[in-house]
Amino acid sequence: MSDQSKTRPQLHKKSRPAASRRRFLQDTAATAMVAGFAPHLLFGKSVRAAGRTLKIGFIGPRTGALARFGESNDFVLAGIRKAIANGILINGATYPVEIIEKDSQSDQKHAAEIAADLIKSDHVDLMVASSTGATVNPVSNQCEQNGVPCITTDAPWQSWFLGRGGTPEKGFDWTYHFFWGLEDLIAVFTAMWGSIPTNKVVGALWPSDPEGIAYSDAKFGFPPALHAKGFKLVDPGRFETSAADYSAHIAAFKKANVEILSGVLPPPAFATFWKQAGEQGFKPKIASVAKGILFPTAVEALGDRGAGLSTEVWWSPSFPYSSGLTGKNSAELCAAYEDETKKQWTQPLGYLHALFEVALDVLKRTKDVNSPAAIRDSILATNYNSIVGPIAWHGQPVKNVTKTPLVGGQWIPGSQFKGRGGIHFKNDLVIVSNEHDPSIGLQRKLDPLS
Repeated sequence: MSDQSKTRPQLHKKSRPAASRRRFLQDTAATAMVAGFAPHLLFGKSVRAAGRTLKIGFIGPRTGALARFGESNDFVLAGIRKAIANGILINGATYPVEIIEKDSQSDQKHAAEIAADLIKSDHVDLMVASSTGATVNPVSNQCEQNGVPCITTDAPWQSWFLGRGGTPEKGFDWTYHFFWGLEDLIAVFTAMWGSIPTNKVVGALWPSDPEGIAYSDAKFGFPPALHAKGFKLVDPGRFETSAADYSAHIAAFKKANVEILSGVLPPPAFATFWKQAGEQGFKPKIASVAKGILFPTAVEALGDRGAGLSTEVWWSPSFPYSSGLTGKNSAELCAAYEDETKKQWTQPLGYLHALFEVALDVLKRTKDVNSPAAIRDSILATNYNSIVGPIAWHGQPVKNVTKTPLVGGQWIPGSQFKGRGGIHFKNDLVIVSNEHDPSIGLQRKLDPLS
C-alpha cells in the first residue's frame, strides 16, 4: 500500500493543522471508548470493544426552491438510525455512527459553507449529499479540496462531473457519484415523444443553473442529440430560476408551433411557467419536464393541468430492487412511507435510502476507519445491491461515476390507480416507456395532453 493510501494527502497547506487535530481527537475518542467497553457478543460472535463514533455528514435541501427533494428526509433518517442503533461492525469491532444533517437551503454558496463547517468543525469521516447540482457540486468541491471522502447522488452525472471541471483522463480523487446521465434522459424522453405523432418541434426551458447549463451543452447535452434524431429545437436561451415572467419564452414557442415542451426547472419555477403558458394559450401535445414535476405535491399544486405531464422516473414502487441493509423491496419501502406519513411516495425517497445504504457499506468494509484514504479506497471497491439498483464504481462512464436505471413516466388522475394502504392520491406516476430497461415493468402508454 502506498503512503498516499495510509494518510490524507496535504492538498492545501492550510488544512494540515486541521487534519492533525482531527486525528488527535479521533485517537483520543477511540482510546476513551475502548477503555469504557468490555468485549461482547454481536450476532452470536465474539466482538472486540466498541470503537469511536464515526461521523457521516449529510447535506440536502430542506428549505428553498428545492425543498420538495427533502420531503422524505425525516422518514429515511429515522429508519437508517434505527437500523444502526447498535452500531456497525468493522474489522471485528462495533462502531457507533452519528449522522449530522445540514440544510443546504437550496443555495450553492450556503451548501459550500456548511460542507466546510462539517469538515473543519465536526471532522466528519464521510460526507454524503443529494438533490441537484446546486447541492452536490459545491459539497463535492469542498470535499475534494480538503481530502474528505464523499458520495453524492440525484444529479445527472454530466452536471456533477463536467460541471466541476472533471476530465475523463484525470477525474477526482475524493468524490464519487451515482445517478443516470443526460444520454439516458435524452433516450427516455425521445422514446416517449416518438410514441405520439407530432411535428417534432421541441421548446426548451433550460435555466442558468448546473442542470440547465448541462442540458443545453452543445457537445454532450440535448442540442446535438435532438438534431441527430430529427427534432427541431427552439431554445430562447438561459434564464434565472427566480424569473417571474416567461412571456418571451411562451411567445417564441407559439411562433415556432412547438408541440413538445422539455426543460429542467425547480417546482416553483415550472409552476409559474405552466400557469402563464395556460393563460397565454400555449398548449403543447407533450410536456416532459425534469426536476419540476418529480413530486406528487408539485403536480397537485398545478391543479387539473398537472395530469398528463411526463417526466423521467429514476425509482418507483415497480422497480425490481431491494435494500441490502433492510431487505425491503421498492414497493415495501413506498408502502411503509405512505403508511407512516400519509403522504405519497416520492422518487428521492429511494435514492436517499440508497445513499446511506452505500455509505454504511463503505464504512463496514474500510480497512482503517481512521484513514480517509482507506475510506476512499473502500468507495472504489464498492459492489453493492441497493434499493435503486447495483452500485459499483468500475470506471464507466468515468472513474468517479456509476450509472443507475432510468425509464419514462406520466402523471395520470389518481382515480385510475388506488392509493396503497387505502390512501387515495390525486395523481399517480406510472411507467409509460421502458425500452431502455425492460426489467422495469410498463404500466401503460403515453397519452397526449388534452
